[in-house]
Amino acid sequence: MEIATKDLLRLATIGSVDDGKSTLIGRLLVDTRQLFDDQLDAVTAASEKRGVGDLDLSFVTDGLRAEREQGITIDVAYRYATTPTRKFIIADCPGHVQYTANMATGASTADLALAVLDVASGLKEQTRRHLCIAALLGVRSIVVAVNKMDAVEWSQLAFERVVDEIETLSRELDFTSVSIIPVSALLGDNVVEASTHFPWYDGPTVLDALEASEAGAWEHAATQGARLPIQWVLRQPGGGRTYAGMVNGDTLHLGDRVTLLPSNVETTITSLSFGGDEIESATVGLAADVGLGAETNAGRGDLIATAPLPRVTNELKTTICWFGEKPLVIGQRLRLKHTSKVTPVRVKIINGVIDIEKLDIDESTSLNTNDIGLATLQTADLLVVDDYRANRVTGSFVLIDEVTNATVAAGMVGHASFL
Repeated sequence: MEIATKDLLRLATIGSVDDGKSTLIGRLLVDTRQLFDDQLDAVTAASEKRGVGDLDLSFVTDGLRAEREQGITIDVAYRYATTPTRKFIIADCPGHVQYTANMATGASTADLALAVLDVASGLKEQTRRHLCIAALLGVRSIVVAVNKMDAVEWSQLAFERVVDEIETLSRELDFTSVSIIPVSALLGDNVVEASTHFPWYDGPTVLDALEASEAGAWEHAATQGARLPIQWVLRQPGGGRTYAGMVNGDTLHLGDRVTLLPSNVETTITSLSFGGDEIESATVGLAADVGLGAETNAGRGDLIATAPLPRVTNELKTTICWFGEKPLVIGQRLRLKHTSKVTPVRVKIINGVIDIEKLDIDESTSLNTNDIGLATLQTADLLVVDDYRANRVTGSFVLIDEVTNATVAAGMVGHASFL
């Protein structure tokens, strides 16, 4: 028999707290037989301990003691699933506003966002914020599970009201693929198997929509040129040096003409290896060891690139998701981590904050916790960057508090397409 080719889909569940994200993922994993008996027994025991009676499917992903005691997701929980045609990496992201930073982490490498919302509540502010962050992070496809349909007696009218809200927001955020599905995660309706409660709905189940979605968007988004940020300089037996890092943007080939930046040295790839074995090409996502024809003084944080080349600059126009407890203000000094390079940075200008409801820019001189805003940053060292829309690796960065070493912001070079 011919075995179907499996591809990998990375997805992040997003939405407001208590709308049923963890329950939906639990239902998806249980109904597709992804859990071992001992895992089900552990979830059953935890459910009984909390006195919830029946199996609490949210415990499948909410593994922290604090999560089970409070009944909310705090950290991103990663789960792995497989069907006859596809493999999945599922990031169950927290919905509580306090943990928005964790949600951004889960969505940063996603091909698709699985948004879950309560049909009775519609689009809450935090759900809008999550969808906005997903769009900023380059997610172009969403599957929306309109949950708790059993609570409104499977009402088509209630579902259509929510559909109108979602379709309006999706157009404003430039999502290219949107599937909206009525479900009851608690009862399993339209999660894996089609439900008889929706005679007025003839679309896919959640699993159908996930299996039909395009995979690999994170690696194969519209990019220009191969990029290899240098992580390690390796001294070779007998002399010479090679440069190790993860390839992104496009494939590197033996013999390619490349430029070492920011020193702007043009040279040729003379060797490529992976795991000690010589290879002819290094594809996106591969940790490769690259030999260059020219003798250079390249080090960690430098970048090997093919044309068209990225920019070399110490001033960045950026979009920032601010997670710090204290506001971000003009003149503030932080550390910026971009690929494998860390440099001091100063906030030169705050250009405004995004209004989540209107999706336009309001004037502001500071960013408060969970604000998404536009800022101009000035770095102490030169950085080699692409616009985030062209390359999600060389176009992204994080900001770090110099005193506490806490990550206080996620940033993207350039402005979102919907602004």
